[in-house]
Amino acid sequence: MTTIKPGLEATARAAIAARTEALFRSSGALRDGHFLLKSGRHSSAYLEKFAVLSDPAATSELCGFWAGRYGTDGAGDRPLVDLVAGPTTGGVILAFETGRQLGTRAIFAEEVHTGGHPRREFRRGFRIEPGERVLLVDDILTTGGSLLAMIPAVEAAGGEIVECAVLVDRSGGMSTLASPATGRRYALSALWILELPTFEPGPDSCPLCAEGAPIYAPGSTGAAAS
Repeated sequence: MTTIKPGLEATARAAIAARTEALFRSSGALRDGHFLLKSGRHSSAYLEKFAVLSDPAATSELCGFWAGRYGTDGAGDRPLVDLVAGPTTGGVILAFETGRQLGTRAIFAEEVHTGGHPRREFRRGFRIEPGERVLLVDDILTTGGSLLAMIPAVEAAGGEIVECAVLVDRSGGMSTLASPATGRRYALSALWILELPTFEPGPDSCPLCAEGAPIYAPGSTGAAAS
């Protein structure tokens, strides 16, 4: 595990970012091409998170960065968090591996399909005790929707969110997340901040459309878009 010590934080963060990028690239998770995103916009690169999450060694190393950061309070062996939680689906893997390394419980929140704002719930007997310090983890941050949807569930249970942590931040500069329920803001950190420009579809906006490059709609099939 990598522990970030005072005075070395900037250097350590840069090294962690470089290593995270290397793991994504070596696993094939960072792909170049012409992609149709879920937002409808186009991009010249795409992150397929499960390419890296399917590698147990890479996933363990990435979660080890979090375990090093939150692993001790400086007054003994007690971790800085009592519980790790993530949203389905990638967050399940990350929460349980981080919890394993920290020696804490790990749970996940499932999406609830109802009218209004999207939300997540802790089911299957999962619980958060009042006052428990909770680390929220997820894979790729674009809008923060998955984390935002689970924050109210943690607050309602009386948990104290220590931080929201993601592997890759491609949001364009978000540093906090505001609870949809209370408006309270929580710190956000990323192992790697990635700038991936996106474009409106069409040859006037997207250079890859202008080139006539085949476009792919990544996801469950990865098939070329019609």
